[in-house]
Amino acid sequence: MSLFPDVEYAARLNVVQTAMAQQALGALLLTTEHDILYLTGFLTRFWQSPTRPWFLVVPASGKPIAVIPSIGAALMVRGWIDDVRTWPAPVPDDDGVGLLADTLKEVGGPVGIPSHLETHLRMPLADFDRLKDLAGLSIGPDHGIMAGARAIKSEAEITKIETICGVAGRAFARMTEIAEEGVPLSNVFRDFQRLLLEEGADWVPYLSGGAGPDGYDDVISPASDAPLQKGDVLMLDTGALKDGYFCDYDRNFSVGAPSPHAAKAHSRLMQAVQAGLEIARPGARACDLWRAMADIVGGGETTGRLGHALGLQLTEGLSLIQADETELKPGMVITLEPGTETVDGRMMVHEENIVITEGAPRLLSPLAGPELTVI
Repeated sequence: MSLFPDVEYAARLNVVQTAMAQQALGALLLTTEHDILYLTGFLTRFWQSPTRPWFLVVPASGKPIAVIPSIGAALMVRGWIDDVRTWPAPVPDDDGVGLLADTLKEVGGPVGIPSHLETHLRMPLADFDRLKDLAGLSIGPDHGIMAGARAIKSEAEITKIETICGVAGRAFARMTEIAEEGVPLSNVFRDFQRLLLEEGADWVPYLSGGAGPDGYDDVISPASDAPLQKGDVLMLDTGALKDGYFCDYDRNFSVGAPSPHAAKAHSRLMQAVQAGLEIARPGARACDLWRAMADIVGGGETTGRLGHALGLQLTEGLSLIQADETELKPGMVITLEPGTETVDGRMMVHEENIVITEGAPRLLSPLAGPELTVI
């Protein structure tokens, strides 16, 4: 079953091919999971295996051509792609390179490949060198075409993201079922993933967080077996998936009554989110949102990233940093993620997911309350 109607993919392809014409590209070569998923609906966890490469050739006109291992043919043809060319991968001597080169020669160049920040080429470097020799075409960057197309979400995409945000919201609302004084943090992590799945998530690729008095000292470590203690601030940050789309937001909880430091920090974080919401309008820049929140949470020019774009990937595209001057446009889905120090060596972070509209932004995550939730 397709994730979207064919008309959705046709509209995405039209955006991409219009940009290709402006850059005088004869083809795009896509090799990564999310770019291929965006234009085909090919959703599979088989990307976890590094053995097989997957290719999508986007011509200047007409539908994309899939050049993929035969193991993926049945799934690919269930979508809207008609031309699916396969080989019995893995073949060490020619793992799809000859077939791909013939396809590119048929379509014609120049060929663009996503080459900017956050991209990678998902094929062996030696095979890529051989491909260039066999195809005999000019191969260079895609001039940001795929990133630009994916940055502006359709209403159908926004609905997907809002759905998984709702899933996470229902899981967060059940925290008292799994977290209390004396429960090991590792148990909370495991049980929260269970709650996400029970509430409708397809998968939980990302879960981070921390716990400690007056806050936590980092937000990316695996959970320890240390039991929650009265006075701890517990934070969980989830990137759960539904139909290929991510949510990415966190919630803070106080084990027992919060300390004055934690209560003040939470209030400051919520003020920063409101400041971000006030200026998250078309025409504002990513750095403008950063400045609005950084001025409240403190840290000066050393303040790091305070949010990012969101969609088929947990983080994609723009960053809310001082140096990012990307202009906000309707359809962009971003996170507001201010962080602040509570006491020396401790911090708290808060995150919400929003979509830029023609007017005020729309919250996709259920906005946290003004006070820390006590468990």
